[in-house]
Amino acid sequence: MVKHLIRMICIVFIITLLFSNITMVAQAQPFEVDAKAAILIDASTGTILYEKNIHEALPPASVTKIMTMLLAMEALDNNRISLEDKVVISERASSMGGTQIYVEPGEIKTVEDLMKAIAIRSANDASVAIAEHIAGTEEIFVEKMNARAAELGMENTHFVNTNGLPVEGHVTSAYDIALMSKELLKHKEVQRWLTTWMDTVEVGRRTPSVQELVNTNRLIRTYKGITGIKTGSTSEAKYCLSASATRGNNTFIAVVLAAPTSPIRFSEASKLLDYGFANFNTVKVAEKDGDLGTIVVDKGKQQVLHVTVMEDLNVLVKKGEESSIKKEIILPQSIKAPIQKGEKIGEIIVTMDGKEVGKTNLISAENVEHASVFNILNRMFQGMMGH
Repeated sequence: MVKHLIRMICIVFIITLLFSNITMVAQAQPFEVDAKAAILIDASTGTILYEKNIHEALPPASVTKIMTMLLAMEALDNNRISLEDKVVISERASSMGGTQIYVEPGEIKTVEDLMKAIAIRSANDASVAIAEHIAGTEEIFVEKMNARAAELGMENTHFVNTNGLPVEGHVTSAYDIALMSKELLKHKEVQRWLTTWMDTVEVGRRTPSVQELVNTNRLIRTYKGITGIKTGSTSEAKYCLSASATRGNNTFIAVVLAAPTSPIRFSEASKLLDYGFANFNTVKVAEKDGDLGTIVVDKGKQQVLHVTVMEDLNVLVKKGEESSIKKEIILPQSIKAPIQKGEKIGEIIVTMDGKEVGKTNLISAENVEHASVFNILNRMFQGMMGH
């Protein structure tokens, strides 16, 4: 009898726990998104503000091209390629199906032409052409895509091609797309293509024609502050979108995967972005390379050292809570030479209600060599003369 009673109590306790968990989850989600997976993040801090099946591996269609563009922008920044480079279109690149600009084998296009075609038109042939130009073959470029995904912590991603055309095993997740979108947005140059509604590119060898490029992301025309990024759709992936927008200090990224229709993916992404702008605010605590003044250098060739901020330090708060942010600058009164440029000198620590919510290093803005005997004697002599 006692055993039966204990068993009944345990069952009631478990059921209570289950129902309480369901309630907690329901309360955590402020609204429903009509898609298989979705996420909203703050681009400056990476904070997740909304999530639905964010780690489920799904086919991304042309959203894949975010990684293709990221590797291209990194190659441009590293001067491995330039926008003026002339790219000879291969048979393979020209044979891509789906959305394309219909380049012909042997035709020459600039890197800038190809980047426009990828960002605006979502051209599959341009994606392969840029990949071959950067890596030699599409296969090697895809290896680089997967390596970069691993570096970014994209644990549920495996790329098989550069453009997202349907193929077995080509998958990523809403969370992983948010990660690579966040990284791509660091390259400001790409946004001039991502936010272009219409442009043209000339294609064809013997009888060139003007190919019109119309942006596949219709939010470019309808959403205030939109900065990109990429659409995608196939019968398998359904309708996908990574959308970003900036207003003031706030930049949010909304990813929607496997929405049932094209209009729904845009409306749901807009709903996610609206939620971010209405409820949260990004406070810029410190700016990269910002001047924090000087500190005394002991036994240095120079007597003071300029201190700067290593990276942007932003804190995301709920609107109205900005005044609860506290900033503490930790710096020594002096530091011994020699000192290398970029060397850690101190920290900025940000707290809210006594809890640490962010920090960054304060670094040396310059090299300071150890003072020579001549430097020390000269300094002593100037001091005596001053008295």
